[in-house]
Amino acid sequence: MGGQAKGKKKNKSKRKENRPNRDPGIVGLTPQERMRVRMHEKARKKTAEKYSVQQLLEKTEEYMDSFDFEMASLFCQRALDVEATNLQALEMLGHIYSELGDAQKAKEAFQQAVELSPDEGHSKYMYLGQIHTGQEAVDYYTKGIQVLISTMDKQAQTTQAEVGAAAPPEENPNLPTTKDISLAFCSIAEIYLTDLCMEEGAEDKCKEFIERALHYHHDNPEALQLMANYLFSTEKIQEGKEYLLKSVGLWLPSQKQIAASFSTEEDAQNDIPPYESRITAAKLLIEALEYEVALDVLEGLLEEDDEVVQVWYLSGWASYLQSKTKQPTEGEGTEEEKEEWKALTDAARSYLTNAKKLYRKMRCDDQPMLESIEEVLHELGGEMEEDEGEPDLEQDYEPCSDDEEEDGGTEAPMEH
Repeated sequence: MGGQAKGKKKNKSKRKENRPNRDPGIVGLTPQERMRVRMHEKARKKTAEKYSVQQLLEKTEEYMDSFDFEMASLFCQRALDVEATNLQALEMLGHIYSELGDAQKAKEAFQQAVELSPDEGHSKYMYLGQIHTGQEAVDYYTKGIQVLISTMDKQAQTTQAEVGAAAPPEENPNLPTTKDISLAFCSIAEIYLTDLCMEEGAEDKCKEFIERALHYHHDNPEALQLMANYLFSTEKIQEGKEYLLKSVGLWLPSQKQIAASFSTEEDAQNDIPPYESRITAAKLLIEALEYEVALDVLEGLLEEDDEVVQVWYLSGWASYLQSKTKQPTEGEGTEEEKEEWKALTDAARSYLTNAKKLYRKMRCDDQPMLESIEEVLHELGGEMEEDEGEPDLEQDYEPCSDDEEEDGGTEAPMEH
């Protein structure tokens, strides 16, 4: 009996020695967590067998192009499950999280890409610059510019080496350009106009970076507009006005062309700055007393998106201010002048009535803008009635975004 018991004990010990080593990655996990890890690994292997990383990234790009960022994130994450260090996938995932409003996850993805490849690929630094503020943002943009310039230098050397080839090299639209460098310098200049405006020497640094932007792309509308903004802030109104009109003149014809023909030509659209930048242009034009040009800009913005309260408000404000310059002296003025003045006041009432309606429906929280709307409407005779010809806006809208509230929440009417 004793011998049998001893033999069993020995066999048990042998079985224990033959057990495979545990995966160190699951040591210390609960049974449920270990199960999730194993299922994830099984799914990763199945995905890798069925799809290549490139195929998964192509599907990711398809969903990004159709603005379905939830689905895009799933396919991009699958690509990273297969190849965790794929730089393209990490940068795409960072962009997707930015679009989904998850700044923390976007930061993590871009910073991981930076760790893997700090000296190649400028876009991750540009995104990190957008996500951060103040000096941190400046540092990311600066590094991105260094990578951009280095890439362009290598690109120039490659092009020179290919000059003697039988056929000239095809242009690659994905390669960086001087305009990319110019826009990056604009981003830094904007920080010195806003976040770092109180820093010592901020004014000089702002001007320096705008000048660098114009050095790399002298016809960059955003750099010209930034210079106008800077000059306005330093009380050089006339000089600023010249830069502003030059900037707007570079893209306003394209905006009008698209609005008139419903054109979607990519070249024409590429000439036009982002929506928010054009709102800023309209504000500056109003400040420069260029009301007609401002209204042309705002009309184009309304054609693109008529659900932005601020654009309706600025349209009404510009029309109101312009009407003041056309108001005939009592007992004087031709019939034509009186009709022009009435048309402007009616336009101001219509725009501001629509602005107030949208303000309520979108549940905005910008008291200074609302007070300005109501004050001008009161002066003009109150809200325009439906039978007076203003468009019907009785439909559901999403609440105002935080960005729009912040952009509008300032004391002076012109800051809305």
